[in-house]
Amino acid sequence: MDNDSSFRIVAALRAWIAGSVPGARLPTSRALVAKYGASPVTVQKALRTLVAQGLIETRPGAGTFVRAVRTARPLDYSWQTAAMRSPHSRLSALSPALRAAPQGAIALHAGYPDRELLPERLIRSALARAARSDAALIRSSVAGLPELQSWFAHELGAATPVGVTPPLPSDVIVLPGSQSGLATIFRALVTAGRPLLMESPTYWGAIQAAAQAGVEVIPIPSGPDGPDPDALARAFQETGSRVFYAQPTYANPTGAQWSDAATTQILDVVRAHGAFLVEDDWAHDFGIDTDPRPVAARDDAGHVVYVRSLTKSVSPSVRIAAVIARGPARERILADRGAESMYVSGVLQAAALDVVTQPGWQTHLRNLRPQLRARRDLLLTSLREHAPDAHIATVPAGGLNLWARLPDATNLDRLVADCEAAGVMIAAGTSWFPAEPTGPFIRLNYSGPNPGAFADGARIIGQAVTSNH
Repeated sequence: MDNDSSFRIVAALRAWIAGSVPGARLPTSRALVAKYGASPVTVQKALRTLVAQGLIETRPGAGTFVRAVRTARPLDYSWQTAAMRSPHSRLSALSPALRAAPQGAIALHAGYPDRELLPERLIRSALARAARSDAALIRSSVAGLPELQSWFAHELGAATPVGVTPPLPSDVIVLPGSQSGLATIFRALVTAGRPLLMESPTYWGAIQAAAQAGVEVIPIPSGPDGPDPDALARAFQETGSRVFYAQPTYANPTGAQWSDAATTQILDVVRAHGAFLVEDDWAHDFGIDTDPRPVAARDDAGHVVYVRSLTKSVSPSVRIAAVIARGPARERILADRGAESMYVSGVLQAAALDVVTQPGWQTHLRNLRPQLRARRDLLLTSLREHAPDAHIATVPAGGLNLWARLPDATNLDRLVADCEAAGVMIAAGTSWFPAEPTGPFIRLNYSGPNPGAFADGARIIGQAVTSNH
């Protein structure tokens, strides 16, 4: 009743304010109580609402008055152009994967799994325990909590074959998410103005991180089994680059996984050129038909700099990742991290460690696999039925995305706009190419909310594709 009365008083006073001049004095609270037959608490709540809306103002000792309308004058920020000068690198607009979906839209564009695919009970319990622990009050070391360092090292060590020395906990640096880690690695190992070899297409965030670091990106075409080792060798030779960024396992956006043969050949090329392979293992926990096979598990000479993220598999709110690097490269990366962020929140580190060391974590991962398979297959079937012109060349064996090639004449910008107008959010593939796109592509996330709407979404995409080429 109080809420209903408050809304009624707000509506009546808004009408009164609309017909009053700025500075007009409102009736006293006592008069409003009598006029509307409401309690003083309800009247005060209504007045606070009007104050928050900027319609009235209270002057102590004088009363409450209609607020004068402030006229906006044009603002001139042109002085900043001269003050900032030209940027050393131009960052493109944020990826379409970060756009918020309107209420009720079929969201196929985002890069994160729906909350029903997250270990929600484990996360909530872990955060509560972390908040009560010493981690809530102390500063962690720059490299991270020792226990979390040990967990990351053990995870990679478990995949290390006999004859290869597994990493030590001291080789691990905990990161506030892999995105900041990529920028650090590129600054530390490539340095501004130097060439960085990068798979194409690839993760848009890595492209942004390279631009932020001021490095020159050299795209290397990559297929379902990985890049051509001979093409990679030529690029190393011609550019003088000593760093290659790649996603060997369930690549974003294509879902590709390097074959064992390709992995062996690419490692041989990297070693022969005295170079680094930056392995981004973002989808380690999202295997469907195969298991992840980290390239870093085959290397103990410091050629592979390994990045492992928990952000998508644990929770987007628990932004924790790690880089495993050996030798002087690790010290250079650690120095950059210290200058960039000093240390990672101990509470988030403790919560992440709590989640992944609970028995329920492995149970969650086992249950996640069939859920991802069902979603992937449902979206794939829906597209084949309702949008046959959206060609899926490779069915991903893991990850979160489908990568669809559209007819050459497709107007991508208009396609995305038409789909959005019809209530379907999709991501144009342009953002995933370090240079010019090789054709019109879209990336579709099958781990998002409401898989029951996949068929409707595919139908709308199919209609939009037909009308845009």
